Amino acid sequence: MSEHLDLQISQLAAELGTLLQAHAWQVTTAESCTGGGIAEAITRIAGSSAWFEAGFVVYSNAQKTRQLGVSEALLAAHGAVSEPVVCAMAQGALQLANAQWGVAVSGIAGPGGGSEHKPVGTVWLAWAGPGGIEAQRFLFTGDRHAVRQQSVVCALQGLLLRIRTEKNNRG
Repeated sequence: MSEHLDLQISQLAAELGTLLQAHAWQVTTAESCTGGGIAEAITRIAGSSAWFEAGFVVYSNAQKTRQLGVSEALLAAHGAVSEPVVCAMAQGALQLANAQWGVAVSGIAGPGGGSEHKPVGTVWLAWAGPGGIEAQRFLFTGDRHAVRQQSVVCALQGLLLRIRTEKNNRG
């Protein structure tokens, strides 16, 4: 499964680069549980400096606040693995990087750290672009590596979907 997902990640990242470059758009990432995996996937594609602006790895709550401007009150009220927090992460990254597109992720990759309400494998992703911010909750299975890989796949797929939709809306 790991090799198959790795190949899929490379293919998705290449597609993303082609779409972004065609419109002279930039993308940024704000990552917690993936530890920079989305940025790594994007930058494994030659020429990615043309469309990848910046990546933020904000593993701790303090760094989510310090680097991306996520409010401490928001973190206290909802926890790091939540829709409001990933939306704030995406918004912060978008503003700081001055990019047109952004993706943020926060989750519980395991093997520990889960709870009844947020079990291991719970991941929130948020995508930001010209049309606003959308977020979605996922519950992935497998070990830590599998959860992280699935998160990267969904992050890239979500960017591609939203960019294609925006492109179609613009004509």
